[in-house]
Amino acid sequence: MTKRRKVLFVDDEQNILDTFRASLRKRFKVETALGPLEGVEKIKTSGPYAVVVSDLKMPDMDGITFLSKVQELSPDSVRIMLTGHADLNSAISAVNDGAVFRFLTKPSPMEVMIRTLEIATKQYSLVVAERELLRGTLRGCIKVLTDILSLVNPEAFGRSERVRRLSDYVGKHLNLKHQLFLDLAAMLCQLGCVTLTDTVMNKVYEGKELSAEEQQIYAMHPSITAGMLSQIPRMDKVSEIILNQNVSLADDPTLSVEARVLKACLDYDSLIQNGMEKQDAIDELRKREGVYDSKVIDVLERGTAGEEGYVRRELLLSELRPRMILEEALWSTDKVHIMAEGTEVTETALMRIANFMKAKRLPETIRALVPIE
Repeated sequence: MTKRRKVLFVDDEQNILDTFRASLRKRFKVETALGPLEGVEKIKTSGPYAVVVSDLKMPDMDGITFLSKVQELSPDSVRIMLTGHADLNSAISAVNDGAVFRFLTKPSPMEVMIRTLEIATKQYSLVVAERELLRGTLRGCIKVLTDILSLVNPEAFGRSERVRRLSDYVGKHLNLKHQLFLDLAAMLCQLGCVTLTDTVMNKVYEGKELSAEEQQIYAMHPSITAGMLSQIPRMDKVSEIILNQNVSLADDPTLSVEARVLKACLDYDSLIQNGMEKQDAIDELRKREGVYDSKVIDVLERGTAGEEGYVRRELLLSELRPRMILEEALWSTDKVHIMAEGTEVTETALMRIANFMKAKRLPETIRALVPIE
């Protein structure tokens, strides 16, 4: 049996709401709200709704303003405008300002309403399925790539992990709509480094000056990553963020906010890894006039930028668990680089550590950030 989707009708006339509820309740999970203010409260407390149908002419807030509010609160909800005033200007405004999916006139024949709701609920299902693909299957594939990076190039993986936590902190405080794209871009931003030599990578991470040729080679790693991702469907937005991770805002004022966040976090991490204190690093970023988005730097300056919810501990290696974060690099006794400073412990990492422990090639303890339960 097909799952019945929730539909919210918002109107200032109770008899119209009662008609919709009585006529449609067998096909859809119908809920109603008497006016836009009650509608906003319903969306906040009883959502998400697959479809929101709103009258245009209502007191306190017109339907266009209300559906724009719906778009902010529940962007996946499909929005339909219903009005007895079928003028072209209202239709254009409703579509443009409220991102309305359909525009129906009152009185709308019930068969037209049913057909419209069926199309709208299918649209909602497609949107939800797309998002779940990104969050589930696609993210799992990306995790495999980053696990390989952690084995091949621990330094590059460590940097991507530090930057991911920083960008997650910044993105959430900026209330980004596309936080998932930013998260994936941060996870993969160093993937192209697998093609670089140890000599170049060591210079980069030690803050040493690169030759002109080395700088040119290193500058190519974002485009190399983008080329790898071009083989994966639905990664266009992530590829764009990665391609622009080193672009200054002064050079391209149209940079997406996700690319602005990623660049600021990457540069901040470089300064910290070169031994600079946090506030000194922030001050240095601010000196580079026009390079960064000031709102992003403001967030980086607040708090601990990604270390909230952790406590510092010195642990036995056997006590390491997933989600802990190394506060120092882990090297074997024979100088094999196992994990970089700032790397989050994963199941894959624990398997590798266990193998080195069996061979008695690791120190006994390590400093780590332990998540507060």
